[in-house]
Amino acid sequence: MTHTHHAIDYIELTVTDMDAAKAFYTSAFGWSLTDYGPEYSGIQGEGSEQGGLRLDTAERGPLAILFSEDLEATIAAVSAAGGTIVQPIESFPGGRRFHFCDPAGNELAVWSDRAAP
Repeated sequence: MTHTHHAIDYIELTVTDMDAAKAFYTSAFGWSLTDYGPEYSGIQGEGSEQGGLRLDTAERGPLAILFSEDLEATIAAVSAAGGTIVQPIESFPGGRRFHFCDPAGNELAVWSDRAAP
């Protein structure tokens, strides 16, 4: 799959009941889901994963995730522009990511499939 630098690449929907959410989205929209454990299920699209359902009792809204070709440069740019890093870079299966809040308080994430330098 081709990813575009700094474009919205993925979206996570937070859910408080994974089984109910999976039943709803598969019934309402015919979504195909891949379970990655009890707290995460990937939303499959045409040839790629386009998003996920993430179990979270905090009832947060959707999380837009951007792609970066250089995660360290992006985290520096976000900080320099006035963003607040709320979750430092961490690894997950398939890559690494960090979370930040923009000046209005919107939380977003940025991910990369590239290993740490």
